Amino acid sequence: MIPTIIVVAVIVIAFVYLSQVYADVLWYNQLGFLEVFVTENLSRIVLFLAAFLIMASAVYFSLRIAFRSRPIYAPDSAVQDNLNRYQAQLEPIRRLLMLGIPVVLGAFAGTAASSQWQQVLLFLNQVPFGRQDPEFGMDYAFYMFTLPFLSFVTGFLISVVIISAIATVLTHYLYGGIRLEEKGLFTTKAARLQIAIVAALFLILQGVNYWVDRYDTLLNQGRWAGALYTDVNAVIPTKAILAVAAIIVAVLFVVSAFIGRWRLPLIGTAMLIITALLAGGVYPSIVQRFQVDPSQLNAEREYIDRNIEMTREAYGLDRVETSTYRPEDNPQAGALNADGETTANIRLLDPNLVSDAFSQLQQFRQYYQFPETLNVDRYEIDGEIQDTVIAVRELDTDGVPTGWVNEHAFYTHGYGVVAAAGATVQPDGRPEFLQSGIPSTGLLGDESTYEPRIYFGESSPLYSVVGAPEGSDPAEIDRPQDENSDTDSRTTFDGDGGPMVGSPFNRLVYALKFQSTDLLLSDQVNSESQILYDRDPVDRVRKVAPYLTLDGNSYPAIVDGRVKWILDGYTTSSNFPYSQEQSLETATQDSQTAEGLTAALPAEQVNYIRNAVKATVDAYDGSVTLYAWDDQDPILRAWQNVYPSSLTSYSEMSADLLAHVRYPEDLFKVQRELLARYHVTSTNEFFDNSQAWSVPADPGALSDGTATASTPRQPPFYLTLQMPEQDEAAFSLTTPYIPFVPAGQTPRNVLYGFLAANGDAGTGEDGVKNENYGRLTLLDSSGQDSVVGPGQAQNLFNSDTTVSQELNLLRQGASEVINGNLLTLPIGGGIAYVQPVYVQSSGSSSFPVLRRVLVSFGEDVGFAPTLAEALDQVFGGDSGATTGDSDNVGETPEDPAAPPVEEGGEGATPTPAPTPDAGPGTTTGDPAADLRTALNDANTAIQEGNAALADGDFATYGEAQERLQDALQRALDAEAQVAGDAG
Repeated sequence: MIPTIIVVAVIVIAFVYLSQVYADVLWYNQLGFLEVFVTENLSRIVLFLAAFLIMASAVYFSLRIAFRSRPIYAPDSAVQDNLNRYQAQLEPIRRLLMLGIPVVLGAFAGTAASSQWQQVLLFLNQVPFGRQDPEFGMDYAFYMFTLPFLSFVTGFLISVVIISAIATVLTHYLYGGIRLEEKGLFTTKAARLQIAIVAALFLILQGVNYWVDRYDTLLNQGRWAGALYTDVNAVIPTKAILAVAAIIVAVLFVVSAFIGRWRLPLIGTAMLIITALLAGGVYPSIVQRFQVDPSQLNAEREYIDRNIEMTREAYGLDRVETSTYRPEDNPQAGALNADGETTANIRLLDPNLVSDAFSQLQQFRQYYQFPETLNVDRYEIDGEIQDTVIAVRELDTDGVPTGWVNEHAFYTHGYGVVAAAGATVQPDGRPEFLQSGIPSTGLLGDESTYEPRIYFGESSPLYSVVGAPEGSDPAEIDRPQDENSDTDSRTTFDGDGGPMVGSPFNRLVYALKFQSTDLLLSDQVNSESQILYDRDPVDRVRKVAPYLTLDGNSYPAIVDGRVKWILDGYTTSSNFPYSQEQSLETATQDSQTAEGLTAALPAEQVNYIRNAVKATVDAYDGSVTLYAWDDQDPILRAWQNVYPSSLTSYSEMSADLLAHVRYPEDLFKVQRELLARYHVTSTNEFFDNSQAWSVPADPGALSDGTATASTPRQPPFYLTLQMPEQDEAAFSLTTPYIPFVPAGQTPRNVLYGFLAANGDAGTGEDGVKNENYGRLTLLDSSGQDSVVGPGQAQNLFNSDTTVSQELNLLRQGASEVINGNLLTLPIGGGIAYVQPVYVQSSGSSSFPVLRRVLVSFGEDVGFAPTLAEALDQVFGGDSGATTGDSDNVGETPEDPAAPPVEEGGEGATPTPAPTPDAGPGTTTGDPAADLRTALNDANTAIQEGNAALADGDFATYGEAQERLQDALQRALDAEAQVAGDAG
């Protein structure tokens, strides 16, 4: 029975494993990326087998040769008697051990080697850079592709030789080929020969390793990256000497094995060790201490220049356009006349705060949800490009009734794009929706112009079974009939989104994969059923492009009648010569990653990065397209050689898609981190680090206004911006800089620089990339030490008396005041800061609404219900700006208790205002009395709302919240009038 059970168990395990391989084949084949799966796995298998055979053969023949050459008769001794007993115990399993040990070691070696499949494929398919390093004159491709491969091969072979040597010595010792006697160590001729050959092989490989190490010096990481004076003048020459010496000693070992004299190789080995210690450690230290340190700048000048030049090249910083900027700090009336495109698109809607507003106003069903942080894009509205805050209404499986059928067959997808204008809000502070509702309607399209169903997204179910024969009744819950309907319509997925599970075998395969008997037995699975899984856009792209590092943020856009998720993929390396290495995880951390709103890149050390690929994932059918965006990147071109049919040229991108491509956040974070130091190209200034900058801490994360080492950095912001001396505005990614301060010291929060990356890729033509896309523009204001930085601007807002008084009014009734993102803007010849202020009342159904806008320019602060008014306050009563909320000037939030307007069309007059005795919401013409009345109304609304909430009467509670918001607005207006009369 035992053999039968073992055989059955092996068959079952093999079937389960092979079924998962088969499921992967179905998935990749359906998506059109089968070559990725096949190439990767064949590469792994070939490497495994090659490493297995090399390691297993080396160990096996080492054991076999040592055993076969054992002495037939060995002298009697106590040690030998013990060894004889070991031999007797091992003899019954000797053959098994001589096969088993090589197999086990070979399996370990094969597993380790198979993980290097990408490195091997890049070596075999490498593409030259056409640029040579300044020290050895080698093409960069040697360091990027060949050197890692050589290091892998030599390291693997050295491990093979060392393990074989251990096997050889142990076997000879066990069987008497090596003996410890009173006269010393005795070895047979066969043992000497075998050990000598193994030692010679090790020394030859070590010589190769020394020679390769010469090139590795160009990848050193220290205060400055690359081979410095000591490396070039001491380390590299001694490595070459050691390489030659190791080969000579290897020859001595082989010769001595035949002549039986070991003095020369032993002396040579001792000399090699001593030389390695002296030349590899002592001599370079002497050179560093007595030649470099006394005049380090002059000695290292050439190598510092190499580090600056090649670091900037490796990170794409060599194309940064730097200009000196001398900001004005005295606002003048009309100063913003020339900044109309910028001020019209100043984003007031904070994508990190308005998710709750989207949920409360646009969710409609418990089985829908919006992400915690939304995305910023731009769309053409009435002939004008407008910044837009956008999200898709995804399925929330927590809101789905429990049960396999509901979770995997009925509730399968989300519905619709919801978008709001970034630069304006409604008069009551709610988002100004450009696309909303169910059915989906708005300025971006409707169900007749785009497919609104979201089967693939960031919060999709683990898997769904969709599809049905033609003529079948729809089973999937589609959407409500309309916003106020209690009835849901149904639909049937008609795309090609996943492997077919209509056949019994495929159903069994996926039942095993997802460990679900329901998938095998349910009548919801039919002959035309497909199974959708791996539905997160990032996961799908990662599987079909395993060689890419993906940006932490994918975003949706309506493109050519479909909702597409757009992702950025990076090619990276840590082998670019003379380039400074940094951690992707550290460089991409900021306040958003600290709060879990976005994901930082993995903890990978790199010194080269390119935005090589733009990827799209169709939200309806999950189809993935990889566009070779940086088609000049040699790493990407090497991968194109590996996967010739997986990548599509960016020339195949439609004009509509190009219009929504933006500059990637994580690449920008990495670049801004390096540029904080590498904006300096002067050797002297770079050497003493006197002009280094840093990214400021996020002002919203400062509890007491003081940054510490743990305070997260301010994230970059997308906004449409016209940089000084540029002819037109562009959708840009921006960040400010402040002076660098060592750890433990308080930063000086003055503005030293401002960086913007042009993110407009479209030209209006298919496949034509905007030549200005990716242009990095740096404004250097470090010559002035008085330009207000982001932290100072936040302190100005917090310490302003008028602002504090009005914020206290906004906090009446347990309402919470929430500061939005602080935007830095080079406008009006200076630097302006704009921050929206949101108010959120208490209660589970409340959401933040925009109530005020803070503006500063120099030391002047404006605080008003609209951006237009706040700018006018700062710029002498008339800023000259056209803002997105200019139409809201003078308007107040709708008052649900206000008297109705008489019918009669345009020109109708309102009902006369009631007297003071008429109740809440009235005005008397006396600002002081109106302020008291408004506060009393607010207090009444709070009490009534709390009572309604305690009774579970949410309708009355909602009405009370609306009256509370109206009363607070009237109080603010009255308070402002009182202050104006006092002035």
